[in-house]
Amino acid sequence: MDFEKVIRERYACRAFLDELIPEEKIREILEAAHMAPTAKNLQPQKIFVIQSEAACEVIREATPCSYGARQFFLVGYDREQAWIRSFDERNFGVVDASIVATHLVLAIENAGLESCWVGHFDPAVIREKLPSLAAYDFVAIFPFGHAAPEGGPSERHEQRRPSSDCVEFI
Repeated sequence: MDFEKVIRERYACRAFLDELIPEEKIREILEAAHMAPTAKNLQPQKIFVIQSEAACEVIREATPCSYGARQFFLVGYDREQAWIRSFDERNFGVVDASIVATHLVLAIENAGLESCWVGHFDPAVIREKLPSLAAYDFVAIFPFGHAAPEGGPSERHEQRRPSSDCVEFI
């Protein structure tokens, strides 16, 4: 798919068909996310493919925004592996994981699937119920799959602030 088409057609899908996406397609999406740049190329991010019923239940407990999806990507990072800017001690793990998450969401669209960037979740629930993930700070959950008929773009999808409010040339 053309990049311009991917960024224009991608939307936050809030209803998914009750089906599993094949591992081969998931691996294609993950490869695109793996190519994302990170500070000093330290790659502190980790993408968890949540697909067992038990793990999906944890995600559903952590957020009301699962939208009927059968699979999820959970993006996090290890604070200890991230680059820290010396001037102000800013940890760039959240930036790196967000760049990876952006590649991920665009790769999902490019693969002919839909997703939704979910930031409304309780990371403590995930850490408690999935203790192997306790060392990670989480940036986003992405329910993904094929859109259900009612899963189309919201009425606000096309609304954008004027560019002049978001960009300034100095």
